Amino acid sequence: MFIQTEATPNPATLKFIPGRVVLDAGTLEFTSRDSAHRSPLAARLFEVPDVTGVFFGYDFITVTKAGGDWQHLKPAILGSIMEHYMSGAPLLADGSAANDEEADEADEFFSEADADTVAQIKDLIETRVRPAVANDGGDITFRGFRDGIVYLNMKGACAGCPSSTATLQHGIQNLLRHFLPDVVEVRPM
Repeated sequence: MFIQTEATPNPATLKFIPGRVVLDAGTLEFTSRDSAHRSPLAARLFEVPDVTGVFFGYDFITVTKAGGDWQHLKPAILGSIMEHYMSGAPLLADGSAANDEEADEADEFFSEADADTVAQIKDLIETRVRPAVANDGGDITFRGFRDGIVYLNMKGACAGCPSSTATLQHGIQNLLRHFLPDVVEVRPM
């Protein structure tokens, strides 16, 4: 099994590409060892010292570290990913295919009067923003819209990335304002 690695804009996060589908639909993020109990692979990755986050996309895994040097952590992470796939264990312990997007949608907030604007915001995020963000090892999801402000949740390599503020304010905000005059600002949630 050959696993490619790619740097991300976040120096604390590295993208691992195992050459197979990781998660059939949506994304999953684990931000602590306790939250990783659902996934044997995430739990295994949290056993590597200094790992503080694990994110699953369609065909990639991003791992975030608190400290340490990638040169020393990368072999242990690669070994954990290989061991998981060689064992044949499922990605999720309960065998479900649940992802973070279902929970995100349940927690969305916006006024019914803004439903058309929100539908357009979601479409722009889905078609123009998420594919680019996935290339960088992360994800971004709609959380809410109130008083012209769009609230977004950044995950994976995007969470805590030094350039995330620029991405939000200059990239996504400008895109949304170009197509939707009702949008005044974009903020992380």
